[in-house]
Amino acid sequence: MKKKIIEFNLSQRNKKVPELRSGDVIKIHRKIKEGSKERIQVFEGIIIAIKGRQSSSPMMTVRKVTLGVGVELILPIFSPQIEKIELVKRAKVRRAKLYYIRDKSTKSLRMKYKDLSGFVKEDEAPAVEAVEPKKEEKKEKEVKEAK
Repeated sequence: MKKKIIEFNLSQRNKKVPELRSGDVIKIHRKIKEGSKERIQVFEGIIIAIKGRQSSSPMMTVRKVTLGVGVELILPIFSPQIEKIELVKRAKVRRAKLYYIRDKSTKSLRMKYKDLSGFVKEDEAPAVEAVEPKKEEKKEKEVKEAK
């Protein structure tokens, strides 16, 4: 029975998910079904914990504060309800589980965030054009070549 469950869970891992850590600010695009209609809702928050990372179905806890009320979602990373996960910011944290964030105010949670320009795919990066030397440098090179 365990093999069947593990095989099923591994077959659910067909999505490509960015490498996630505690302290990351992410956007989760979730499918929400209301009657016969289906829509996508975006939930943006900070990851405070990832459980079962080596198992076949890891769970993540994402928290955000809206109008002074803290809201947490506990979701399987490879859930069919999740359409995609976007990495917005990456914070420098020293803990794997950030449960202490629940007791802190949002103003006191100023974290140091890393620049995500290094995480941009090479295809999306703008092409760098070759810079032509200034006119004065061209003249100097011509003078040196003439001598």
